[in-house]
Amino acid sequence: METTVKHRNKGGRPSKEIKRNKTVTVHCSAFEQRLLKTKGKEAGMTVSEYLREIGLSGKIDRPKREFPKEALTMNGTLNHIAANLNQLAKKRNSGEEFDAYLSVKELELCDQLKELTITIKTHFV
Repeated sequence: METTVKHRNKGGRPSKEIKRNKTVTVHCSAFEQRLLKTKGKEAGMTVSEYLREIGLSGKIDRPKREFPKEALTMNGTLNHIAANLNQLAKKRNSGEEFDAYLSVKELELCDQLKELTITIKTHFV
C-alpha cells in the first residue's frame, strides 16, 4: 500500500523569492534620521529601500516631475500679478492716493485674476 502525503496550502501571503531577513543597524542622530526619511519619501521609497539602493548602486533614480506648460504659464502670470499688486499695496499703505493710471492698473489686475481663475477651473477642475 502506497501512502501519499498531501501538502495543504496554509493560505496567507505567498513567500517572496528573495527573502530579506537580515538586519543592518545604522547609528545616526535624530536630524540624520529625519533627513533619511525625507530623502526616502522624495524618492518614493522607505528608509530601508533608500539606504539599500544608495548602498548597493551608489545613486538614486528620482522620479522627475514635469508640469504642464499651462501650469507654468499660469505660474508666471501669477508672479507678474503678485509683483504689481505688491507695488500697489506699498503705495496704498504709504498713504498715497491712486491717480487715474493706478486705478485703471488695479482694475486690470483684478480682471487678469478673474480670467486666470476661470482658466484654472476649466483646465484643472
